[in-house]
Amino acid sequence: MENNRNFFITIALSVLILTLWQVFYMNPRVEQQREAAKVEQQRVQEQKKAAEAANPGAGTPAPAPGAIPNAPGGDAVTAASRDQALAASRRVKIDTPSLMGSINLTGARLDDLRLKHYTETVDKNSPEIELLNPQVLPTGYFAEIGFVGNDKTGTVPGAETVWSVDGNPTLTPSTPVTLTYTNDKGLTFKRTVSVDNDYMFTVSDTVQNSGSSAVSLFNYGRVTRYDKPAVASTYVLHEGLIGVTGTEGLAEYKYSKIESDKQITPGKSTDGWLGITDKYWAVTLVPTEKQPFQPRYAYFEDGRHRYQSDFLTDPINVEAGQSATVETEIFAGAKEVAKINAYEADRHIRQFNLVIDWGWFYFITKPMFWLIDTLYKFFGNFGLAILATTVIVKAIFFPLANKSYASMANMKKVQPKMLEIREKYADDKMKQQQAMMELYKTEKINPLAGCWPVALQIPVFFSLYKVLYITIEMRHAPFFGWIHDLAAPDPTSIFNLFGLLPFAAPAFLPHMGAWAVVMGITMFLQMRMNPTPPDPTQAAIFTWMPVIFTFMMGSFPAGLVIYWAWNNTLSILQQGVIMKRQGAKIELWDNLMALFRKKPSPAE
Repeated sequence: MENNRNFFITIALSVLILTLWQVFYMNPRVEQQREAAKVEQQRVQEQKKAAEAANPGAGTPAPAPGAIPNAPGGDAVTAASRDQALAASRRVKIDTPSLMGSINLTGARLDDLRLKHYTETVDKNSPEIELLNPQVLPTGYFAEIGFVGNDKTGTVPGAETVWSVDGNPTLTPSTPVTLTYTNDKGLTFKRTVSVDNDYMFTVSDTVQNSGSSAVSLFNYGRVTRYDKPAVASTYVLHEGLIGVTGTEGLAEYKYSKIESDKQITPGKSTDGWLGITDKYWAVTLVPTEKQPFQPRYAYFEDGRHRYQSDFLTDPINVEAGQSATVETEIFAGAKEVAKINAYEADRHIRQFNLVIDWGWFYFITKPMFWLIDTLYKFFGNFGLAILATTVIVKAIFFPLANKSYASMANMKKVQPKMLEIREKYADDKMKQQQAMMELYKTEKINPLAGCWPVALQIPVFFSLYKVLYITIEMRHAPFFGWIHDLAAPDPTSIFNLFGLLPFAAPAFLPHMGAWAVVMGITMFLQMRMNPTPPDPTQAAIFTWMPVIFTFMMGSFPAGLVIYWAWNNTLSILQQGVIMKRQGAKIELWDNLMALFRKKPSPAE
């Protein structure tokens, strides 16, 4: 029993440390980043105005031979609305079952994309998620495919190239769009852009050489972002630049890391992908497998600060009178598990599933998601799926838990002998320990067995937390009653009697919703199933631990709190049945009554 108590204490202290870290480090950091973003935006605007006043005709420097043309860093941030920014250029409309937006014909740039099935909040009238935006907006974010040439090739398609539409002006899954551009050296570029029903674009570029001599040029692709998420990611999730290329495999660079290193250039690759990922969304490039390419992750500070994942292929040679074709795929959308896995399998994209941050314990997290998702398809509600998952996990570990609870029940029966040994050898801890071990051996009791039910709950708890936190399937997933988003904290608060009082709970108070209170009550009842520890310190910890956990769990996702409350309830029932079978006394009622008994005064 003492080992079991110590284990509970260790878990409580661990969760307390994590909570304090979240409250006193992560939350202030988020606010600092928001303020820093505002200051940076103002600085960029002032710097741009000063530069234009000093040198109004300055342009962007020409790229070095063989280098990717630099994404504009000195362009002014417009005060216009998003609609006004889009109307400032000619565009090709995008309309699919999952996406809506347009392609900017200047640069053939994918810089306008909204997700039809996802809104900013749970409100049905909430705006759709705007994934990609024109570069002139503070939230500029785009994907671009182009070429790098030389004197022999003449001007090749890049950021400033204005393409012409050949035929169909609207991109849908059944109607690809064809763009063309011809330069003064006899090179004709024909670009066919197609899209599936979900989030994958395919850009196929054919270069026709009508000149009299062979030419050599490079194909590049980049994902460029001018801002970063307003809320900083936590230690359990990667947001920033990401890719899987070459022998290095998975590369993940948080925004702070790339800001420090400026540029990171892995070895060349012949397959893989790279881009920028958020918690729920990603924009990635999948270069052609026909040409080796050089991946790069970069942060630029000239003019506007921006983040970029890009690639540059080896030279593509096109003989006179001949043509060459290169193809690049662009994923831009929600990181839905089934669709990500399908893209990896069907399109042979190496380890594309890693765009979802399953973490180091993916071997637990991925099966946990599969189980919950499978049950969701049966029940039609992720909350019910979590409850059913808890029952299944309990059933899987029932034999071990049954043995553990049986051992705990046996320890309760020998409690008088244990107290007798403590009193007999109160001044000799060594003999007390030896006598205890002899008692365990005689009664065939494993003193550590009681730790297993708690120990087994820890990996399940953290894997469920990871699933709730990272998977978009859990985003805005409702339960019943007031829970409209299992991935967000319970919106109610005990400080306004869960909405009965006509005012919002003050922001400085800790968040503690109704489900957190239910969880605390079930934890309290579970702990009262055992005898009160004889040590006053341990008794105090056991008394206050449910209260501490209630406050700490209030800020966790509601789905996780519901899981813990349900798990505690099942544990109470399971432990009660086993103790009754073993003939051990269930201490719950006596312990509850003891709380209301009048304690004798020192005089009595």
